[in-house]
Amino acid sequence: MTGVPASAAGGHHRPAPAVRTAGLWNIANVLTMVRLLLVPAFVMLLMHGDGYDPAWRSFAWAAFAIAMITDLFDGHLARQYNLVTDFGKIADPIADKAIMGAALICLSVLDDLPWWVTGVILFRELGITLMRFWVIRHGVIPASRGGKLKTLAQGTAVGMYVLALTGPLATFRWWMMAVAVVLTVVTGLDYVRQAVVLRRAGLAEARAVQARERARTAAGARAVHDGEPAGSTAEVRGASGARTEERTGAAAERRDDGNTAR
Repeated sequence: MTGVPASAAGGHHRPAPAVRTAGLWNIANVLTMVRLLLVPAFVMLLMHGDGYDPAWRSFAWAAFAIAMITDLFDGHLARQYNLVTDFGKIADPIADKAIMGAALICLSVLDDLPWWVTGVILFRELGITLMRFWVIRHGVIPASRGGKLKTLAQGTAVGMYVLALTGPLATFRWWMMAVAVVLTVVTGLDYVRQAVVLRRAGLAEARAVQARERARTAAGARAVHDGEPAGSTAEVRGASGARTEERTGAAAERRDDGNTAR
């Protein structure tokens, strides 16, 4: 080893490997776009005719099921294979809310599902989405196990309502929807709690950072005040003393000159 830098010795630095960025047309985004395209197709199938044809409702259920299955896979694939893109961050939650919201509204229009159920679920979903944006600068609220159970319960219950079920299955879907509504409310309240805690922690951290900055600035100001002015005062006093000595010496010389003249 010569101690000479490689650049000076004519060596070459190996460039750092470039981080591969995911393109728009990846499998996760394609699944998200398929889910978005399934929304109008699902609505047309469910509302075909008078909206009560069992065959068409079966087709609508198939479209809804495909949309829910793609919802399970696109996020997992994006995280596992580093396929996260800005488009996916925006389009994925929109697709989730669109297919669920379309199903709930259509079922309420057909009088298969009470409007208050649709209102509770949609209010919760839209509210939590807005709340995530409200606290995003302080951190991200992770998806909880309860939230995943809520999504599963909602998908199962809505899917059963899309199908033209009768008898015990119709009764069972009512109970499934009741479970979905309870989980929707409970997990929504939990997300509110997490958002409040996260925001308070973020604000406290921001205040702590500002306090440290103010303390650092004050310490720097004190150092300047205790250092430079003190030195300047000594210099002024020294200069004043020197001028006094000069005047005293000059006066003595004049007296001597006067005595000599006399």
